[in-house]
Amino acid sequence: MFVGFLILNIHYIYRRKKNLSREAISSVLSKYLPSTTVDECTSWVILKNIHLKITKGRSSKFGDYLPLGPGKGHRITINHDLNKYAFLITFVHEVAHLHCFEKFNRKHEPHGKEWKSEFRVLLSQFVSKGIFPEDIQQAVSRYLHNPAASSCSDQDLFRALKKYDAPQAQPVVHLEDLPEKSIFRIHQNRSDFTFIKGHRRRTRFQCLELRSKRIYFVNALTEVIVVSEEIR
Repeated sequence: MFVGFLILNIHYIYRRKKNLSREAISSVLSKYLPSTTVDECTSWVILKNIHLKITKGRSSKFGDYLPLGPGKGHRITINHDLNKYAFLITFVHEVAHLHCFEKFNRKHEPHGKEWKSEFRVLLSQFVSKGIFPEDIQQAVSRYLHNPAASSCSDQDLFRALKKYDAPQAQPVVHLEDLPEKSIFRIHQNRSDFTFIKGHRRRTRFQCLELRSKRIYFVNALTEVIVVSEEIR
């Protein structure tokens, strides 16, 4: 039987293996997922022919989905540095996209009612098993009433998930914790952009990028590295 293969791209190191056994896939997933969810997620990888790419973290999103064409399976990419609960929610998020593609092809909105329905069904099965700690469980239950394009757009859920992150070797703070006019860079962003923090606009701050002089609206909970507490 053909088994979907995993691509490990952690810190840009590629290792490709075809026809991995179920045990091999489970072994990899067990490093990133709550133990009681590994079996179900392994089945998804095998049955849906998912090419799972676990990659170096990106500040802009936790994961993404791409159909690879007839008979070629599906590619799901997830940041490797997410904690196990955030990794699970992200994986479910992308599998919901896969299900929508199978049912509707491209005749649906990316995060419209079809995706919301699939996501609720898939994630609810894990919620009902009590896999999440109580604070995440409550935040997820609220989030499922109207799931958004990204879990980090729901600040209650994002805050609950961040409590379970591993300690950072390099000091990282949230943008909302910096004084106005602080100079910062975005943690895990591959660009060398440097910003000045401006006024708050609901859940985002208006920030000026110093080199290009362009204005960006940056999520209040974005992890940043402080360059200077305040511009002089």
